[in-house]
Amino acid sequence: MVRLTREQSQAITREKILRAAGDVVAREGYDGASVDRIAEAAGFSKGAFYSNFASKEDVLDHLLEGHTGSDVDDLSELLAGVDDAHEVIEIMARWSDSRAAELKWGLIAIEFLRRARRDGVLSEHHRNPFVAQWRGVGLLLSQKLFPGGAAPIDPLDLGGIVLDLTYGGIATFLEVNSSGQMLRHILTGFVRAYGEDDRS
Repeated sequence: MVRLTREQSQAITREKILRAAGDVVAREGYDGASVDRIAEAAGFSKGAFYSNFASKEDVLDHLLEGHTGSDVDDLSELLAGVDDAHEVIEIMARWSDSRAAELKWGLIAIEFLRRARRDGVLSEHHRNPFVAQWRGVGLLLSQKLFPGGAAPIDPLDLGGIVLDLTYGGIATFLEVNSSGQMLRHILTGFVRAYGEDDRS
């Protein structure tokens, strides 16, 4: 049996705590997600928690920062080699519905940011990962849907539309329409109105 180094063991512990924090906050809400509950869900002691993270806020900050970056990476992989606008839009719609169905990330992010603002500590440190996520998704879509470089909307706004619809969460509860269906309409409308050729 291969023995893990101290660094490898700590990385595994941190990853388990991060996953547990996301699950506990999604289930119990921000106030109900105590350090005790997060540590217990991860299978560790409070001491193990505090040897990796300074507080509940710290673990959620790391969790959300990692998640925002992973969306751009995941979409880049899903859209690699896809040049047809219809196909790009369908992939985006399915991705959005899949993410929205998790009923987790949007709730965690909104509650975390709301709490930081209420406590007077909301800063660029908190905002920047989301701004980078919006811009990254927007740039990717601008390149895919408007390859000539004439996108009709700033990438930050385009990414914001996609991610706010995906993670806003209300559509999932209403069961009238889905974030993917709404994105399908919006992105198709942009391509029809501003595409270089008749790809719609």
